[in-house]
Amino acid sequence: MIEIKDVYKNYGGKKALGGVSLSLPRGEIVGLFGENGAGKTTLMKCILGFLPYKGEITLDGEKITHRNIEKISFATAEHSFFPELTPSGHRDFYAGHFPRFSEKRFDALMDFFELPRGKKLRSFSTGQKNQFEVIMAMSQGADYILMDEPFAGNDVFNREDFYKVLLGILTEHETVLLSTHLIEEESGFIGRAELIRNGDIVGDVSMSELDERGESLMDFVKEKYNYRADRVGRALDELIGDGGEEEK
Repeated sequence: MIEIKDVYKNYGGKKALGGVSLSLPRGEIVGLFGENGAGKTTLMKCILGFLPYKGEITLDGEKITHRNIEKISFATAEHSFFPELTPSGHRDFYAGHFPRFSEKRFDALMDFFELPRGKKLRSFSTGQKNQFEVIMAMSQGADYILMDEPFAGNDVFNREDFYKVLLGILTEHETVLLSTHLIEEESGFIGRAELIRNGDIVGDVSMSELDERGESLMDFVKEKYNYRADRVGRALDELIGDGGEEEK
């Protein structure tokens, strides 16, 4: 389990995370939802140790260091691969550095996304690069797979098909933390939702809880974000009214 307790992070005196606490048990697909700038990427980078922070983050009861970091993989739209290497070169590199690297999963996902194995990564499109990031994160053999907006540049059908594949290949020991703003699209694939806003966790709910209450994930998000259903109508009334005054 990854335990995050009272994690604070500031950038130049501005709050990025304001005392975040949550747990990520084994065997879950967790959606981390929030607007751009809400703190999703910052939280993931704190888990990985890429950023200094105040608070405590542990993995199976231990601090995350070079001794256990291989239990976590990361797929990011910022890309972490070597652009001059081919996918086959990455496969060989990872197989030599991660004892639990799955060549079977690598090959299956490469075939699923129809990516060429012999071309250098720098020649891939943005969508293909993001797909390859996901492939390497899924194949590393990690217990915890963090994905930060992994499918930017991919069409909805590609994303939906991948989520179905994801559900089919994950083992009961693997946990996925999926950061995205595509709330409705992923509601059918996750088991739990964490809502982050302005650096604070404002909602934590399982999909089974929502089903029992007859509530959709979008309804839950709107409630926690204090969404005003009349804001569009009020804005249009104001704009139309302004237009009418200008015409006079």
